[in-house]
Amino acid sequence: MECVLFTRKDLVRLIVPLIIEQVLAATIGIADTLMVASVGEVAVSGVSLVDSINILLLQVFAALSTGGAIVAAQYLGREDAENANRAARQLMVVTTLVAAGLGAVCLAVGPAILHLLFGSAEQAVMQSAQTYFWLSALGYPLIAIYNVSAALFRVQGNSRISMFAALVMNVTNIGFNALLIFVFRMGVAGAALGSLIARMCGTALLLFFLRNPHNRLHLDTLRGFRFDREMIRNILRLGIPNGLENGIFHIGKIIVAGLIASFGTVAIAANAVSNSILTMSQMPGSALGLAMVTVIGQCVGARDYPLAKKYMFGLTGVSYALMAALNLLMIFFLPPVIGCFGLSEETARAAWEVCVVCCIGNALVWPASFTLPNGLRAANDVKVTMIVSVLSMWIFRVGFSYILGAWLGMGLLGTWLAMIIDWVARAVVFTVRTMGGKWQYIKGV
Repeated sequence: MECVLFTRKDLVRLIVPLIIEQVLAATIGIADTLMVASVGEVAVSGVSLVDSINILLLQVFAALSTGGAIVAAQYLGREDAENANRAARQLMVVTTLVAAGLGAVCLAVGPAILHLLFGSAEQAVMQSAQTYFWLSALGYPLIAIYNVSAALFRVQGNSRISMFAALVMNVTNIGFNALLIFVFRMGVAGAALGSLIARMCGTALLLFFLRNPHNRLHLDTLRGFRFDREMIRNILRLGIPNGLENGIFHIGKIIVAGLIASFGTVAIAANAVSNSILTMSQMPGSALGLAMVTVIGQCVGARDYPLAKKYMFGLTGVSYALMAALNLLMIFFLPPVIGCFGLSEETARAAWEVCVVCCIGNALVWPASFTLPNGLRAANDVKVTMIVSVLSMWIFRVGFSYILGAWLGMGLLGTWLAMIIDWVARAVVFTVRTMGGKWQYIKGV
């Protein structure tokens, strides 16, 4: 059966809002870092350390959302709206409960977690981190609900709603950040509160639109909700490997962040600014990865594997073109962009070095490392992608960070070179896996 769900016009309508949404989502973190930079490098460093934990948990929520979205997409691909909506309800409840539990744990033992991971950081940096972490943990359930709602809109091909919600969040975040940081002089606490209020607004907006019964996927009510073991099993079968992959992957990143913390405040601040700038540099590839879930999921649901494979390589090719253009442009504008953060000369030079290395890696290998495997995940090939990602992370990124950064004395730059080595390994394995076609025989929903 040939899948004709996505014309070129359909793909443009899906992908363009996704790119805008990813840029807007990244802007929240950039705004926090940029505005907190006015308080000083100690505050920037504290926010950076907590963001490494926040990103870990955000990726866990996003992985569960992706697992549920894949299930819903496959049901939509076979025109089974009833089961698709049942999957949506189960996904929302399960992910929210997980987020609430993790938030409660972080609120209870937040300082202990920070000292365990970043004990070598300066005391002033640790105090800023503790304030930011406590307020961030309050927003974890909101992040989970937002991710699920946005994923459900994307998977039905309506990425404009999630884009609009991201716009509302950004405007709210920047406005409250400016008020709380510059007017009320709340520093790190102001940045965290601004993000919390912004997430409340974005989440409320998505839930409002998600109640519309005219959507292919909608959550008009949870009255009379009962856990559906079989549906939850399908969601977790795809979501747990994604969650483990993202969780273990970011645990590795946190360990590397701990290593960077031992290099001193200059390295921490340069790493924080570089991460903020370079998050934007990967937005086109991230957006194409999200589009993969919708497109490949529905094609697999319709049992059209040849077209799914065509879309995998086609969307990855588009990702390469966009990533190359954007990152070459970013290299040119790096000096003035880094200058906006008010860094010392030494910190600015370190940030420029790692940004250039990452931009080159983005253009050459990032799409095959991260965009392409999302197609495999949407086709139920979650176990292999998990194993490859975890092994590559720990062998190459973590291992070579210590070899290059600590043992060979390359410092911060060595940890970023280790990251590029990790990407190359992933790109080779995922390309071979996609071309081989074994993913076509993995059981779906």
